[in-house]
Amino acid sequence: MSRTSRTTLRRSRTALIAAGALVAAAAGSAAAAAPFGASAAAAAGCTVDYKIQNQWNGGLTAAVSVTNTGDAISGWQLEWSFGGTEQVGQGWNATVTQSGKAVTAKNLSYNGSLASGASASFGFNATGNGNSAVPATFKLNGVTCNGDSTGPTDPPDPTDPPAGSRVNNPYEGAEVYVNPEWSAKAAAEPGGSRIAQQPTGVWLDRIAAIEGANGGMGLRDHLDEALTQKGTGELVVQLVIYNLPGRDCSALASNGELGPTEIGRYKTEYIDPIAAILGDSKYAGLRIVTTVEIDSLPNLVTNTGSRPTATPACDVMKANGNYVKGVGYALSKLGDAPNVYNYIDAGHHGWIGWDDNFGPSADTFHAAATAEGATVNDVHGFITNTANYGALTEDHFSIDDSVNGTSVRQSKWVDWNRYTDEQSFAQAFRDKLVSVGFNSDIGMLIDTSRNGWGGTQRPAGPGATTSVDTYVDGGRYDRRIHLGNWCNQSGAGLGERPQAAPAAGIDAYVWMKPPGESDGSSKAIPNDEGKGFDRMCDPTYTGNARNGNNLSGALPDAPVSGHWFSAQFQELMKNAHPAL
Repeated sequence: MSRTSRTTLRRSRTALIAAGALVAAAAGSAAAAAPFGASAAAAAGCTVDYKIQNQWNGGLTAAVSVTNTGDAISGWQLEWSFGGTEQVGQGWNATVTQSGKAVTAKNLSYNGSLASGASASFGFNATGNGNSAVPATFKLNGVTCNGDSTGPTDPPDPTDPPAGSRVNNPYEGAEVYVNPEWSAKAAAEPGGSRIAQQPTGVWLDRIAAIEGANGGMGLRDHLDEALTQKGTGELVVQLVIYNLPGRDCSALASNGELGPTEIGRYKTEYIDPIAAILGDSKYAGLRIVTTVEIDSLPNLVTNTGSRPTATPACDVMKANGNYVKGVGYALSKLGDAPNVYNYIDAGHHGWIGWDDNFGPSADTFHAAATAEGATVNDVHGFITNTANYGALTEDHFSIDDSVNGTSVRQSKWVDWNRYTDEQSFAQAFRDKLVSVGFNSDIGMLIDTSRNGWGGTQRPAGPGATTSVDTYVDGGRYDRRIHLGNWCNQSGAGLGERPQAAPAAGIDAYVWMKPPGESDGSSKAIPNDEGKGFDRMCDPTYTGNARNGNNLSGALPDAPVSGHWFSAQFQELMKNAHPAL
């Protein structure tokens, strides 16, 4: 099924044309029963903004905003009746049900309280014959909002930006959002102005980040800035959804604020508010790419059970199912906004490229994509190498090479992996994902923010054929001590600049990890972000089973993960490939 047709079945992510009508009438003031917590004696009143954003022969998409003009209420229920054959199929930011022609929209847990003058917004898709009209009457908690039975119709709100079209690849034909906070830090570095206007991901790594942590920009601030950057063209905004319960169970540097069992808080305090903001019709013209839960699901495959890399924390997360539930819930809720494109994090070739990780990881991703109300139609694609260092391509050796009769797969570096670089892995893993049930037109993203490996250490040709190890080690671009090293790697450089559709099956090269933001602290640093100290970020650490008991290769004097690390930024620019 094509990407366009499959999403029509789910929630009609085709063109959202501002062709709706506004219903606004005098507010009613009669007292009425308040079934969701309002006082029976409270004065009630409301106005409704109902826009048919898109309509075709077979369905429609509508956006609704209800404003409480009476006394404050702690829960709301909006009712109306369709005039034709419409049937609601999917709603977002409200529970929308239908009986006959009568429709009821009830608040969710996070948007039920409405002070006087406050509004709540939701939307839905419905089937229809292409002739749907704005309903004549609405009732909020039993009180009629629009006394005029016909309801005046006005043109669309001119302050709402025009909605875009659902596309196969959101990056094609679009600019990508430049985070002004990252851009300012980059520009302040010597030589940083050369890349300060590159687009990077916005990391929502804790609940406070939604509103803006420590005085920084919140999600709405970024989206409002994105509207300014958008102008009359198309613009992609890249968000990293990163706050699972028991986050990053195999490492400490990026542990999070939520404990292993706090799936309820993850849903109601983190995902639901993000979904409500993304569902605001104000942002319907943006293409919003979400990369969902970095370094989570592969842990359930590689770091559990009897494997030598297993950790008790990952065993807990596999047993309680909260990684699978959390990812499924995020996909379902965030995917309700018709302009959101969900990409699941798929690790990297140096993590799940081995035979015993490759297939089980695809199966685990499918389990998450069909959990908590999600379907594979909520998944637009996958992203690999996020915040990692795997070379995009290795040109001086291939997985099919052999030296003196010994396969490259037997080298210490490759260690029986089936892939030598990120691009070949991403393309092959895409095929595997399709084979386990994902849609055939999914696209892949590759994070190239730190995998350039340029500078004076970049090999110009193959290594010596003395042995398979000299051949591989002498020719490989990736200069890490071991493929399992992941924290603030010495010698790394900026990789390919962000670009759309660079290779078959690849939607874009992206800088999802902002260059210059630390992977983790080199020593324990107290912080209020729930982030611990991982020895893999300590340059004196001699390793563990995950990196073959080698040195960590980390830069010294690094700050807590996500904080600005000037020395790393300078190293990335110095070793950039292509060079700056």
